Amino acid sequence: MEYLAATAEMADAIYNILQTTIKSVYPKYYNQEVADFFCRHHSREHVLEGIASGNMGVLTDRKMIVGTGCYDGNHITGVYVLPDYQKHGYGSKIMDYLEAEISKKYDTVCLDASLSAVIIYEHRGYRTIGHGMYELQNDAKLVYEIMEKKLNASGR
Repeated sequence: MEYLAATAEMADAIYNILQTTIKSVYPKYYNQEVADFFCRHHSREHVLEGIASGNMGVLTDRKMIVGTGCYDGNHITGVYVLPDYQKHGYGSKIMDYLEAEISKKYDTVCLDASLSAVIIYEHRGYRTIGHGMYELQNDAKLVYEIMEKKLNASGR
């Protein structure tokens, strides 16, 4: 496994990871309106903005991109792993890298956790500090947990 800075040449692979993961996982926790919102939000343009920020990376396994992560300041803005690669430690590797990068400038890291990921983040030492809700069309509501973790110098 290797975590690399994302480049524009990787945009299609990253977009595929986002769309595949959202379409596979999110309908188990959210209604279709919310899953569709996430797919629209994670557009190709969104991916290119993340790459341009310099804060997006990819995790490779045997030269295939299997996951991606991004942050802004001390906020982790996304961690996605292809469904076939989930539950094998790939997401943890991405989180380790993001937390280490953030710890270079900040004492805490925060994220907005989807319902499917809350328990994963709790196991990593995050705690819920608030609840968020975003109203979508057709009276659909996106609910999420606002989570935070104290970091030490090693990013853990």
